[in-house]
Amino acid sequence: MKRGFYTIMSAQFFSSLADNALLVGAIELLRSTHAPAWQIPALTPMFALFYVLLAPLVGAFADAVPKGQVMFISNTIKAVGCLLMLFGGHPLLSYAVVGLGAAAYSPAKYGILTELLPPSQLVKANGWIEGLTIASIILGVLLGGQLIGGRVAPWLLGFDFPWFDFGVNTPPEAAIAAIIVLYVIAAVFNLYIPRTEAPLQPLTTNLLVLVADFSQCNARLWADKLGQISLATTTLFWGVSGNLRVIVFAWAAAALGYSTTQASSLVGVVAIGTAIGAVVAAWLVRLDQATKVIPLGVAMGVLVIGLNIIHQPWVAAPFMILLGAAGGFLVVPMNALLQHRGHNLMGAGRSIAVQNFNEQAAILGLGAFYTGMTKVGLSAFVSIAVFGVAVTATMALIGRWHRSNSVRHRDEVERLLVIARSDKLGA
Repeated sequence: MKRGFYTIMSAQFFSSLADNALLVGAIELLRSTHAPAWQIPALTPMFALFYVLLAPLVGAFADAVPKGQVMFISNTIKAVGCLLMLFGGHPLLSYAVVGLGAAAYSPAKYGILTELLPPSQLVKANGWIEGLTIASIILGVLLGGQLIGGRVAPWLLGFDFPWFDFGVNTPPEAAIAAIIVLYVIAAVFNLYIPRTEAPLQPLTTNLLVLVADFSQCNARLWADKLGQISLATTTLFWGVSGNLRVIVFAWAAAALGYSTTQASSLVGVVAIGTAIGAVVAAWLVRLDQATKVIPLGVAMGVLVIGLNIIHQPWVAAPFMILLGAAGGFLVVPMNALLQHRGHNLMGAGRSIAVQNFNEQAAILGLGAFYTGMTKVGLSAFVSIAVFGVAVTATMALIGRWHRSNSVRHRDEVERLLVIARSDKLGA
């Protein structure tokens, strides 16, 4: 691998580490200020908001500006969001600003790989990104939990700067201040990302053209008989996964009496299970067999409902690993199938933009759904049950949709599977 690749990976790791630690800090900040209960689950859809609103723009912006600069600007926006949260801005609005930075960051971090590396190294490079992302989720939530915990927080609050009072007086504020440092580290790595020789594409100022082109790509992928199934499945998975972290915090507090710090360890355990399921799926499932894992989506919804019967900590950890493993085994082959169809239909860059839009829209929609249940006063147990039933029913419908395609459009489905059959998973 070229040296610049490891610079990109370092920047990605620290930026994602900070994103996940910040979620824990924001949750504790809302709890410590006695904010309404619905505002905690609202953090996730607020983070996804600009992914959805700016989907037609961020990909074009990443192609019009050197991607290292895009990543630097994005990390700067994230740091500004942290500063707003630290110095009195509403946590929901501040977290939305961080989400704005993340929305601009995503197409740049994937797009630069195709500019920097030969095609033969792209699979390995994407494996690095996914592996580091999972590691940053695990370590980020654990770090966030420790930063607000009884050991680290007093030590952070003990720092005393001469001649200036930053107004950092509580554990969540101290945690957020420390997380800003992580974004600064990521931004420093961004400065050393090499400029590639790929030509920059002019950024049109005609928003209607951008929206029209994006809409056509989105419609093309949804019309494909395998693309629509893989896109529906991965969209639902990330919608569930994106909100599951907040759900686990609520469930752990209600069922186990856990603090935010203790609950953060369970979120990390789910990510470990996801990594295990992803590795096993990559080893066992061929690309043309990807649709056979759809029943695991139904199982995932049932497992979410099953959270309500667990009240012992010693059962919680293995159950979380099982829940994460089901999701990991589901998403890896379906994501590979989606990338395969997207590449054939419109190219990798536009396909990623469409995928991001749909997945973040699902996070936004399911997050708003869960937030609404919390706002009207439903208990954590009832909200989790309703959420799980919705996931189970939707995955069952996706499975029925695929079976209908296999009967009504048999020749087309078989032709697309023949195209995929020669490719290995993830190729």
